[in-house]
Amino acid sequence: MVTRSLCQGAFAVLRRVEPTLVLEQLGSCLFATALQMVVKDRCVNASHPDAQTAMSDFYMTYNLIDGLVPILPTLLLARLGDRGWRRLPIAVALGGYVLLSLALLLVVVLRLPLEVMFGGAVVHGLSGGFGAFWPGVMTLVALSSTAAERSKAMMTVELLYGAAGVVGSLASGHLFLLYSSSLGTGTVLIVVGALLQLLGLAQATFLLQVKPESHQGTEETSHLLPDTCGEVPSEVPSEVPSEVPSEVPAPVERNRVNIVLLVAAAMLYVSAVGGAIEILEVFVLKEPLNWSATQVGYGHAAGCTIFLTSFLGVIVFRRCVSDTALILMGMLSFASGIYFMSFVRTTSMFYLARSLNLFALIPMPTIRSLLSQQVPASSCGTTLTYMQIALKFAGLAYIPAFTKIYQRTLDWFPGFVFTLSSVITVLGMIPISIFGCRSRQKRKYTRIQVD
Repeated sequence: MVTRSLCQGAFAVLRRVEPTLVLEQLGSCLFATALQMVVKDRCVNASHPDAQTAMSDFYMTYNLIDGLVPILPTLLLARLGDRGWRRLPIAVALGGYVLLSLALLLVVVLRLPLEVMFGGAVVHGLSGGFGAFWPGVMTLVALSSTAAERSKAMMTVELLYGAAGVVGSLASGHLFLLYSSSLGTGTVLIVVGALLQLLGLAQATFLLQVKPESHQGTEETSHLLPDTCGEVPSEVPSEVPSEVPSEVPAPVERNRVNIVLLVAAAMLYVSAVGGAIEILEVFVLKEPLNWSATQVGYGHAAGCTIFLTSFLGVIVFRRCVSDTALILMGMLSFASGIYFMSFVRTTSMFYLARSLNLFALIPMPTIRSLLSQQVPASSCGTTLTYMQIALKFAGLAYIPAFTKIYQRTLDWFPGFVFTLSSVITVLGMIPISIFGCRSRQKRKYTRIQVD
């Protein structure tokens, strides 16, 4: 009787979306470490005179492809999901992850050129990537819970995602060191990652349950979404808990000045974070750090830990500070940490710098939350979508710019791009401060009218 009950409980868990999420995150973290080490191995051992230039050029092209190609597929998959194909965005995105891992496996086993990964990034992008996977997951979480339980359910999913990222990253470096004499270093890690993603795809295709939408409320829930291991935090549409008190009531008409201020702050912050994180992946592979696979995994785990600390920061501070203060606190956290990164020379200094980034993932979700309050409810989704697309296209500017600046300053000040990122973040605090002043004046004026 007990065995039967356990089997039924296990089967019920497999019908939920949480196992899909954990399997995807574990596989993605393993892939991120594997890709970083394969790129280092190919560029260092090749005849290229400057390995850092070769690595940064690779990541520049790879990130541009992986960021821009998914835009239209993500919109298409979202529309199909809204028409009742709720599992489709998740399953298709997971299929893209599997194919991307297989591309890396072929590069390692068959000694194919590293440029093959550009084709893998195109395939991954055409599947929607993380931009299709995460909204699909959160939609199923919303559908499987009542309005009263939805906030707690989403927070549980987000914490699971962050915890899985830490575990996967910590394990990735050790798995990379497992050697297959016939296939080479890194194949075990890539195969394990691909198998985890394949299991996630199978579970999403055959077991994942989609509940009816009869109890789905009209209330909008917004939550902190994670930084994927080894990826740029701002690339992921992030939200904050809906319990955060709003500073501005939902307007009847668009508040164009506030929209411009918020979008300007978002563009500056995304550019600063995106450019710095892209270079950071290359920076840790050069002297004096010159990280091994194990250290790369630990570094990715530190990034996933920042997701957890940012999430907890929202929970702790949301009742005592305003949304504007939350954004400024997060921006200051990133600006101070990334400035300190400019002078990092040892691994311990790296982790000290990352510890200053505890709340770096708070600004973007909170900006989106405030932006949704500046437009009528009927156009909220469209506004947020347009901003997300604008942020994607911003990558066309900041990714090449940071890469070329890093290459030009590599010999005399390798950390210059991190100082630049810190300066851009501080500039992004200006429109947020103006927005906060306007919000306080509006609330004061409203109170005077009421009195």
